[in-house]
Amino acid sequence: MQLTLWSNCNIATFQPEAAHAYGLITDACLVTDGSQIHWVGKLAELPNDILALCTVHHDAQGALITPGLIDCHTHLVYGGDRAQEFEQRLNGASYEDIAKAGGGIASTVKATRLASSDELQISSERRLRDFMAEGVTTIEIKSGYGLALEHERKTLQVARSLAQTHLIDIQTTFLGAHALPPEFAGRSDDYIDEVVRMLPMLAGEGLVDAVDAFCEKIGFSVSQTTRVFEAAQQLNIPVKLHAEQLSDSGGTQLAASFKALSCDHLEWLSDEGAAAMAAAGTVAVLLPGAFYFLRETKLPPVALLRQHGVPMAVSTDCNPGTSPCTSLLLMLNMACTLFRLTPEEALAGVTRHAAKALGLLDRGVLAVGMRADFVLWDVAHPAQLCYNVGANPIIKTVFKGNVR
Repeated sequence: MQLTLWSNCNIATFQPEAAHAYGLITDACLVTDGSQIHWVGKLAELPNDILALCTVHHDAQGALITPGLIDCHTHLVYGGDRAQEFEQRLNGASYEDIAKAGGGIASTVKATRLASSDELQISSERRLRDFMAEGVTTIEIKSGYGLALEHERKTLQVARSLAQTHLIDIQTTFLGAHALPPEFAGRSDDYIDEVVRMLPMLAGEGLVDAVDAFCEKIGFSVSQTTRVFEAAQQLNIPVKLHAEQLSDSGGTQLAASFKALSCDHLEWLSDEGAAAMAAAGTVAVLLPGAFYFLRETKLPPVALLRQHGVPMAVSTDCNPGTSPCTSLLLMLNMACTLFRLTPEEALAGVTRHAAKALGLLDRGVLAVGMRADFVLWDVAHPAQLCYNVGANPIIKTVFKGNVR
């Protein structure tokens, strides 16, 4: 056995039930065995027999080590952008004016359909590199801008391809029930038929890790979402839901009844919805970037989530329309300043709880047997990662035991 030792550091392990905030260990060290963590704790307590097996030694030079960051909700693969619409709105155009001119999500669907796989790969790589530069080691990517079999397939294939060409784990989510494509205008039930038809084909090609839907008045109803979730359940694919962003639709209760991995957005979450999520073990994914970009005023009920013990994740919601953001570090600050999360809650939201939101039990925490995904930061205390705006104090990222 040949082990690797990382010493001269402080480690925020984010182990649950840890004695100190952040699971913080000072004067610490971490030992890896290939892609797994073999030992973590105080350097002074490292057993001599393990030290003797360490053939590679890294001096972390006083760095703070955290788990690799995890972004559990993105729409990273898409064609075009919506910068002109952003400008038009600021010049006085209404959302209705823009929609009538073919803008809004329809414009992204059109651009995504027109883009080749290579074009989507190139534009998505640029965004992905931004995430990797901030220590993200696992990211979720949704489809939902193709809204037809060949284009949903293309989007998911690009996401899978990115994982083959970059040192990052990518979880793919089929979000066929994202919006109504133009060819199904006025026929939402028929389109749900098509989503249910698409799902087993895409899953059979190994392209689907989870299934999502947009349950909202301007999206799909509870009954329509139920049909999508039942189709996923038959294939043993976990589900998640865009829920209660614009109104209390009861989507969280539906998602909880299917033991959903997560419910995301949640500005209009009710007490009943929070209780259902807690009972089901469903994670609340908070998306401060969309809240900011839309100039939303309805805050997600963080106190209610705390009261019910619902774990809270934090994500960029990277998408061209409502959160064109590729900085998870910025979301840490926004989660604290806009949603009043504590720095410990925010950081748990991009590590331990983000892993849970993806159903991944082998990462998000630095502990024996967990994946050796971690980041070295040039900061003295974890709170600095949430406090600084626009800074990236990363030193290096370790992915599956190797420096990336």
